[in-house]
Amino acid sequence: MFGRPVRRKEDPRLLTGRGRFLDDLGHDALAAAFVRSPHAHARITGIDVSGALDVDGLVAIYTWEDLEGPVAEPLPLLIPHPELTAGRTPYALARDVVRHVGEPVAMVVARDRYLAEDAAGLVEVGYDPLPPVVGVENAAAGERLVHGDVPGNVAARMTQENGDARAAIEAAPHTLAFRLDIERSASTPLEGRGVYARWDADDASLRVYSSTQTSTSVRMALAAKLGLPLPKVEVIAPDVGGGFGVKIMHPWPEEVLVPWAAMRLGREVKWAEDRREHFVASAHERAQVQYVRVGFDDAGRVLGLDVNILHDNGAYIPYGLIVPIITSTQVPGPYKIGAYRVEFTSLYTNTVIVTPYRGAGRPQAVFCMERTMDRIAAHLGLDRAEVREANFIRPDEFPYDQGLTFQDGRPLIYDSGDYPEALRMLKELIGWDGFPEVKAAAAREGRRLGIGLGCYVEGTGVGPYEGGHVHVTTDGRVHVSTGLTSQGQGHETVFAQIVAEELGVPVEDVTVVTGDTRRFAYAVGTFASRAAVMSGNAIALAAREVREKALRVAAEALEADPRDLEIAGGEVRVAGVPGSGVPLATVAVLANPLRYAFDEEAARATQFAAPASPDEPPLTGEPGLEARGYYSPVRSTFAAGMHAAVVETDQDTAEIRVLRYAVVHDCGRLINPMIVEGQIHGGVAQGVAGALYERMAYDDHGQLLNASFMDFLMPYATEIPHVETAHLETPSPLNPLGVKGAGEAGVIPVSAVLASAIEDAEDLPITRMPLSPADLHHLRHAPPP
Repeated sequence: MFGRPVRRKEDPRLLTGRGRFLDDLGHDALAAAFVRSPHAHARITGIDVSGALDVDGLVAIYTWEDLEGPVAEPLPLLIPHPELTAGRTPYALARDVVRHVGEPVAMVVARDRYLAEDAAGLVEVGYDPLPPVVGVENAAAGERLVHGDVPGNVAARMTQENGDARAAIEAAPHTLAFRLDIERSASTPLEGRGVYARWDADDASLRVYSSTQTSTSVRMALAAKLGLPLPKVEVIAPDVGGGFGVKIMHPWPEEVLVPWAAMRLGREVKWAEDRREHFVASAHERAQVQYVRVGFDDAGRVLGLDVNILHDNGAYIPYGLIVPIITSTQVPGPYKIGAYRVEFTSLYTNTVIVTPYRGAGRPQAVFCMERTMDRIAAHLGLDRAEVREANFIRPDEFPYDQGLTFQDGRPLIYDSGDYPEALRMLKELIGWDGFPEVKAAAAREGRRLGIGLGCYVEGTGVGPYEGGHVHVTTDGRVHVSTGLTSQGQGHETVFAQIVAEELGVPVEDVTVVTGDTRRFAYAVGTFASRAAVMSGNAIALAAREVREKALRVAAEALEADPRDLEIAGGEVRVAGVPGSGVPLATVAVLANPLRYAFDEEAARATQFAAPASPDEPPLTGEPGLEARGYYSPVRSTFAAGMHAAVVETDQDTAEIRVLRYAVVHDCGRLINPMIVEGQIHGGVAQGVAGALYERMAYDDHGQLLNASFMDFLMPYATEIPHVETAHLETPSPLNPLGVKGAGEAGVIPVSAVLASAIEDAEDLPITRMPLSPADLHHLRHAPPP
């Protein structure tokens, strides 16, 4: 079953319009709308709701003054860190000061969304504008403060180092110093955020549906904030139309306020985010300025690397330092760095908060390292691939300790890989060695072509745990549940394949439920390319326990030794003896020895049930053919890959076209290559968008100038190249399945790859992304540095 391109089980339902997304629910619910700040930084001088009170259908208007208990306190700092010395989080509704455009100030509840929006427009808020802080360099200057009690706007300053990098650079035969920039972007999933809440006053219980990547964590947050016992809170993630990281933040203000209003009003309440709200009130990512110094020898081997990063974390930092920590630890990539030092300063600005977005700090790290490799190659006049080869960790050096601390606080140790082989495969796939002739032929036709490559590693399968439940019912079907949520990754298919492999049943007989706390109460969430590693292994462990129980129960019925039995084709049988088996459905009946036969299968099962011994109970252990398993890793697995691209830049318009794109990826043991390729293709598309099109354009006043799809530039399918892929499998020794993650792989190196290719085409240094035709035009006509 593993390694087969099984078609996605969820697609027929989703493609025929039978999906159930957040806004498909709660048609009779009251609707919430929010009054949001039009200012990036201002003191609230008063809120006048009187103009909205006459709106027919208005139910309630709430400001911070109406909140109570924990709901009136700042939202939690989800991931504390010793270096996060000035962590600040927002209130669910702004109290006294707003710190970014779009921050919620008041909530309006009405009979429907139209009336709620009308009433919200009539709420008058008085503001005393304050000077905004926009851009990390302005924040670092510290002349204006986002939070009056945070000197220099510094949320945190942290250093990761191994050896004396500065001394190594000074002693190196060659040194370089340069600056790199990556601008803000955003995930913009097809479906925005949303929450729908139902309060049962008789039972004092709350059911919440949320378009989230972490239903179990939302449940925990709501129980804490609303003062409810955890068993009285249910959170369900219905079909979720994309997440990419923005829906991992929890709880969002709206996720607290909508259930709170439902409890207070005794009515169902729903809110679904509109597109402008998503731009100005959800999360962004990527923005960093990087100052790089590197020392190297004549072969291009890095002897010392020192990077200073300014990281923009926006107005608040509820998700902690995860993004810049990942950047600081992932800069070395697949290379042996002689001595290494990265220091980041995480800074407050009057802009939307920054939380993980597909790649989560890794695209910035790879941009830094791969641009450095290209600079070294150019300085020495060496082939870019040869410089990378000279620095690779070799296959016989695994496990390889980078001497750093990963995001979960554990040592940064790579588990397995073969980077030289991946590079060889990539060069062959893209035609690297023959490209100079291709480029020369194009130049004779007046065309500018360039080729670039980029290498990366990705820490995947981060803990602390995930769980899974596997249940074989008396119809022979297998039902699987896990608390981890799904946003289109193909979990239903992959998890079904794992169980089918372990239990010897057809994949069609396996159903999978994710993200429903009624079915599985404990989970961490879907992020960081962790689903297959974490939930996949947990489900496999549960399935193996079910298998052992099935063999034991069947052995008693067949009067055989369990070691002589196997499960195949949906039945338990004596290995090598045709016709000796008992259906798995019958084993499920026998595993729950009732006195009653409710159907023919149960009646047939009685022929296998031996009379109970007068000296033994009829049941040992738990009834039912089911098991629950958890997987907690020692440390993260490290997937790896290499990308290459061929681009053409127009001599007149400076338009950039991606002609070819090739990927070699290693995610350990492949479960479903078709799903992995789908993840890679989607990631490359998102990477191309971030490299050439998408940026969050703030002006000096903190106003987002392109907060709609009319102005936020995205590529169409016509701008995304065909992606050529090849797979390398170096199984991880850290987990039972030998798998590594793949969800973020496609997006991570794309900016670095395209910068390398454009630089090759133009013979101009490319130091910032995204790069538009206008940017390239200015570079062509800029005076030499």
